[in-house]
This record gives sequence, C-alpha cells and structure tokens, in this order.
Amino acid sequence: MKAPYFVEILARNGDVLHRHKVAGLPIRIGRSYDNDIILDDAHSAASHAIIETDDHNQVVLRDLGSKNGTVYKGRRQTSLTLDGDAVVRLGHTRLRVRGADFPVAPEIADTTMHGWEGTTPATIGLLLIALFSCFETWLSDVEPFALIRYLLVLASSLAAGLLWAGVWALANRLFGSHARMGRHLFILGGALAVVGLWRAGSAVLAYAWSAESLTRYGNLVTLGIACAMIFFHLLTIKPHHPRRFLISATVMLLAGSGLMVMTNLQSTGRAADELYMSVLLPPQVRQSEDRSLDQFLANAAKLKTGADAARAHEVKDGAVESDEDDASGD
Repeated sequence: MKAPYFVEILARNGDVLHRHKVAGLPIRIGRSYDNDIILDDAHSAASHAIIETDDHNQVVLRDLGSKNGTVYKGRRQTSLTLDGDAVVRLGHTRLRVRGADFPVAPEIADTTMHGWEGTTPATIGLLLIALFSCFETWLSDVEPFALIRYLLVLASSLAAGLLWAGVWALANRLFGSHARMGRHLFILGGALAVVGLWRAGSAVLAYAWSAESLTRYGNLVTLGIACAMIFFHLLTIKPHHPRRFLISATVMLLAGSGLMVMTNLQSTGRAADELYMSVLLPPQVRQSEDRSLDQFLANAAKLKTGADAARAHEVKDGAVESDEDDASGD
C-alpha cells in the first residue's frame, strides 16, 4: 500500500460517505480532536484505533483498547492487516483504508440518456396520466357527461401521480445524487398507459375470439406491469444493479400473484377474477364461430348434471348428520 493513504467512511450499503486523504502513517482514529480522523460517533472511543506498519512493512489497524472494539466480518479484532478491501467497524462507523496505488475498476460505459431528463419526460408522463384517468372514467361512466366530474378526476390523478413520482425522486436524490423527477413521472405515466392498453386490448380480444382467460386473469397481468414499473423506478436510482432489482421485482410478482389467487379462492371458490366476461361489444367484433343451439343445450345439460349431483351429495350428507344427531340424542 503506497502513500498517500485514503480513509473512506462508508454507508451500510457500501457507498463512500467521506474520503480523507492522509500523507503518511501512522493515522490515529477516534472522537477526540487530537486524532487524524475524527469520528462523529458516540459509540467510538476518544482514541479508538491507529493505522501503522508492522514488522513486515504491512499496513495494519490496531485497536487501542476501545470499549466497543474493532469488528471485521462480525468478529472483534485487536489487530487487522489492511488490503484495501477490508471493511472494519469502529462503533457504528464503517471504514476502509486504501493507498494511492489501489487499482480501480475499468470505466463504465455511460448508458444514461441525458437528453431524456427534466421537462420533456415530465410533460409526457403527466399527459399519459391525464389520458389514462380520463379514459378509465369515460369507460365506466354511465351518467350524462359532466365536465366537473372529469376535472376532479383529472386533478386527483395528477396530484397522486406527482406524489408517487415525488417519493421516488426523493429516494433518487438520497441514494442516487439526482432527483430525476421527470423520469419517474414518465415511468408512472408509461405504466398507466400500458395498463390502459392491456385492459382495452384484452377485452376486445377476449370478446372477439372467446379467450375468456384474458379477462379472467387480467389482474395478474396488471400486477406484472406494476412490478415492471417498480423495477424501472429502482433502476433509475441505481442503474448498475439490474439483476438485483429484477430478482426483487420477480419475487414481488410471484408473491402478489399467489396472494391474489388465494384471495379469489377464499372469497369465490375459484382462482379467476371473474366467472364470465363482463365486457360486451358490438356483434361485428366477434371473430370466433357461433355455437349452435344444440351445443348450448348440451353444455347446459352437463352443468345441470353436475349441479344435481352436487345437490344430491349435500342432501345425503345432511341426512347422515341428522341421523347421527338423533342417535346421539337417544
């Protein structure tokens, strides 16, 4: 390890909070003002540790008899050889020491779209949020048109969108140095637009080709879009950890899907969100072949047979229970 030396104070996630340059050894570390590195940590001693060279000319960190000690990989150490990657904890302070000859990783290619920041993505995101809210209101609106109702929906949706993006922008500022409010607004608006297109497109496809599964399990796809949105929010904050965030989003999707299916089973006895297609469109949209009356009656007969068998089984079980109750009473 070559002088000068750099003592780096680290956050819990490994990010460098402060970097102190020291010309030479020894380096004294602690809370008192006669140290080379002063720790603002009540759990560290006045003179906590010293960094110096040993008999083999290696850089070592020695604990100076502190109460809370020097911890490396979960174990308390009295002396530790430093190699530039060793992270030690003094009280609640994590630090490592590197020399001027410490090799750095190769330069990472800049994949950030710097032109896609600020006003442009924010405006597009707000427009997408507004279009989605108005479109959803129009689809479900059964009352005469009232402008004030649409204005209230528009205002509330934009306010909620700004709040959502603002929370992510704050996290981006804390953990990624830049807020990127516009980018987070665009991610939200894009996700809502995809949800709107999916709902409209799946309803048309389900009605046209009798693909009921598109509507019966449509909420699972909506959940997947929401998880993808969270993935892109996280990737905007920390663009160099896509694998970690992809795993997190996948776990959220699997857990949410399981809870959704179990809730359906508990409340309705079926895994699907709905029993029949709830969207009716003009007959011209239908592309699948029409079923004959005989086919309909045959399917209805099968349903009737199953329902009669289930009812008979319930009546039989009820009669058996009644006989057992009478016998126990006698």
